[in-house]
Amino acid sequence: MIAATEFEYRYRYMLHGLIYAIGFSAPWDATAFQVGNHTFWLKAAAWFSEHLGMGFLSATNLVLGLAILFAVAGALLRWWAAAYLGASTTQRGSMVAGRVVADGPYRYVRNPLYLGTVLNTMALVVLMRPAGAGLTMVLITVFQLRLIAREEPFLTREIGPAYTEYCRAVPRIIPRLRSSVPHGGVRPTWGQGLTSEVYVVGTALSFAALGWRYDAKLVVQGILVSVGLALVVRAFIPNRG
Repeated sequence: MIAATEFEYRYRYMLHGLIYAIGFSAPWDATAFQVGNHTFWLKAAAWFSEHLGMGFLSATNLVLGLAILFAVAGALLRWWAAAYLGASTTQRGSMVAGRVVADGPYRYVRNPLYLGTVLNTMALVVLMRPAGAGLTMVLITVFQLRLIAREEPFLTREIGPAYTEYCRAVPRIIPRLRSSVPHGGVRPTWGQGLTSEVYVVGTALSFAALGWRYDAKLVVQGILVSVGLALVVRAFIPNRG
């Protein structure tokens, strides 16, 4: 996988937002930026209903349940990972190398933040039209891999053999259920982790609390409120490059 450029890394949050905007605007014209009866949520529910012999309401609930599962899993994973890095580290625009973090989720997967973004996206796409959902899922996944391809060689150069050994013991993106890596002694700061992950936590809450109204527009409104809150909170996070 070709590594992300410096521009992509520095402005990764903006580029994520752009990809999501493209997905929600399918079929990509000025009048299509809306959420209604053509969402992947309802299309998938109709498919399940037809091919699995389920009632349409049960199929709708199945898709919603999966979306909630992905949203909650992504939020918890990113919060857990950010608690070991700190808000300023996860939000910074340039890469930094310290020592190997081998605690929390980093004992099971090297890139839990990027995996959490993929899981969060798997929830978001049910609110898009099918074409936008497919494109968004592909673009976000490829972008995470490009970001990883930029970070890991940098960390290998800066940290050296310790990081190389860590990479041999811990998978890149698919977690192991059990870890042979000993704890590194880093203690989580849950408050700082939550500070940097307001958006994904808000997204999970929006799906879990509002999804049962069966109104995709309402869920999107909750997510947009989460985006706004995240931007406000981020303004108070110290900028360290």
